[in-house]
Amino acid sequence: MKITITGATGHLGTQIVKALSQLVPASQLNLGVHTVAKAAKFADQGMTVTAMDYHDVDSLKPVLADSDVFIYVPSKSHDSYSRVSEFENVIQAAEASQVKHILVMGFIADQVNNPFALSAFYGYVPRRLAASRLRYTIIRNSLYADPLIPYLPELIARKNVIYPMADQALSFISQADSAAAFAKVATTAELLVNGKIYTLTQSQAYTMPALAQVLSQVSKQPIGYQPVTLAQFEKLYNQGNEGHMLGSMYAGGAMGLLSEVSNDYDTIMGHPAQSLTVFLQTNLPEKA
Repeated sequence: MKITITGATGHLGTQIVKALSQLVPASQLNLGVHTVAKAAKFADQGMTVTAMDYHDVDSLKPVLADSDVFIYVPSKSHDSYSRVSEFENVIQAAEASQVKHILVMGFIADQVNNPFALSAFYGYVPRRLAASRLRYTIIRNSLYADPLIPYLPELIARKNVIYPMADQALSFISQADSAAAFAKVATTAELLVNGKIYTLTQSQAYTMPALAQVLSQVSKQPIGYQPVTLAQFEKLYNQGNEGHMLGSMYAGGAMGLLSEVSNDYDTIMGHPAQSLTVFLQTNLPEKA
């Protein structure tokens, strides 16, 4: 069996490779990366590491050749056009290389009325796959819980969660839980169903007062909820020109479009995803 993972040195990709290494021999893992040096630790474990560029179809074809399962994790970009262009190259290369099954990362902000800057891409993914010659499965993530850890000191200093979410809720999954589910689906024929779409969430979504209560509990510091405006939020977090993308995501959240809860993780793994409270308690530094 040959399992190919692209984006293998990114945050999620690295964890997927780690999870897969616990299920299959390293010799079955084939990593497509932009910078080979960043994957040296994987090569040392016996995995195949090959340079590739999402924007160069010819560089993708030899990486994908003879793949039984190809796990596609999109590159980080701030607009749907860039990601759709990348995805078109991936589809073209996967079809030419006769990939047997593609497992694609999706996101819950994919609704037709969602103002999120990347919603068009995530909505495009299932439709484009349905029109392709590929067998495919999609795993939709909810919001990653992981960024809350480095963000918590700022929230403690502010004494408030400030997401412009009104009275709506957010649904979370940890990257480790997401990666475990990707690995399980990729290696389990009964789960790798053509056309199947899974959604990964914890067992509950959190309104902002409820999120503030969890953060207060784990940090042992008083944190409330005092939202800023969408414009203020975009200005506050515009490092790397990400302000509009992040703001547009919470604009969708304020419409109730990021609160989906699913039991698909339990179906895949046989147990619920780690709760937000336990995830934070387990991963927060002692001083937080």
